Amino acid sequence: MSQFCVYANADPASRRDVPCWLNVQSDLIDNVESRVVVPLIPAAQAGPLLTRLMPELPVAGKPMVMDTAQITSVPMQMLGRQVADLAGERLRIIEALDFLTHGI
Repeated sequence: MSQFCVYANADPASRRDVPCWLNVQSDLIDNVESRVVVPLIPAAQAGPLLTRLMPELPVAGKPMVMDTAQITSVPMQMLGRQVADLAGERLRIIEALDFLTHGI
């Protein structure tokens, strides 16, 4: 499971609110049964955005918002099939995480 890849939410109970997860965990940490992820939510349900904290990212042709403040760890079983690779958005993703954790 690669960093900055997007995975479908495999949990039926939360899939409606969080259709997919953005894996932000380093590829160097692969010996644990969980991943640090940020929920991606449809742009239409996000409301007003702090664009540095909540960038809009393209996922399978749909605008999704990185709900950075809701960063969490989930068991790998909650990560379904890979639906996108956002490595090309690496800078914007890291900027959002830096803004959340350091205010920069």
